[in-house]
Amino acid sequence: MHILTWNCNGALRNKLDALATLQFDIAIIQECEDPDRSNSLSYKTWAKNHLWTGKNKNKGIGVFAAPGVKLSPVDLELGQLESFLPCRINDSFLLVASWTRQANSPTFQYIGQLWKFIQAHHGVLSTQPTVIAGDLNSNVRWDKWDRWWNHSDVVRELSAMGLESVYHRSRGIPQGSEPEPTFFMQRNPAKAYHIDYAFAPVAWLDECSAWVGDSDKWLQWSDHMPLVVRVDLPDDA
Repeated sequence: MHILTWNCNGALRNKLDALATLQFDIAIIQECEDPDRSNSLSYKTWAKNHLWTGKNKNKGIGVFAAPGVKLSPVDLELGQLESFLPCRINDSFLLVASWTRQANSPTFQYIGQLWKFIQAHHGVLSTQPTVIAGDLNSNVRWDKWDRWWNHSDVVRELSAMGLESVYHRSRGIPQGSEPEPTFFMQRNPAKAYHIDYAFAPVAWLDECSAWVGDSDKWLQWSDHMPLVVRVDLPDDA
C-alpha cells in the first residue's frame, strides 16, 4: 500500500493535476479545504472518497482514498488537541492522520500535541495495527534537554509500540540525519527541514520504501514536499 502525506499549503482544488502524478492508495493532506463545502465541482468529484476535519473550512486536514479503499471514521476523544483525524482503513488498521499545531498551548505545542495524543490513547494505538502519518512540525534537532515530550521521546514511545518511521527504516539513517527536506520555510532553499513522517508497524517494513518530492517541481505548489511511503500489509489486512 502506498500512503502519501502532503501539506498542500491551501487551495488543493488547484493542485489535483500535480497529485495525479503520484501513486497512492491513501493521501493525507494538510491545509486543504473541506470538499463538502467547496464550490469546485472538480474537487468534489475527485474527493468522493474522503474524510475531513478542521475549524476553518478552508484549512483543515483530509484523508483521501482511492476507489475501493474503505474509510471509516474512528471516534477518539481529542479535546483541545490539534489536529488529528483517526480512521480505519479497510476495517484492517487504524490510521491517525496528523497535522500537529501550536493549538494555543504554551507548553505542549507541535510534537507535544502528538505526545499528549499518545498518552491519551496508548491502549488503542498499542493493541492494533496502526499508522501515524502527517506534518509533525518537528525534528530531533529541536529537542530540548528539559522536556520529556521531545521528538526523540515520541519516536521512542512509538518504537516501544512497534512503530517505526518508514523513511528512516528504508534509508537506514537515524532521526535528524535526513538528507531530503520535506519543508522549506518561506519556500527558501536555505531554510530546509525534514518535518513530515509516516510511522507504521515494523512487521510491514521488510520491503518498505519512501520517496520525497523534488523541490524543483513541488515548491511551485507548496512549501512542503510530498512524502510517499510503501508498506507491505499482511495478507489478511
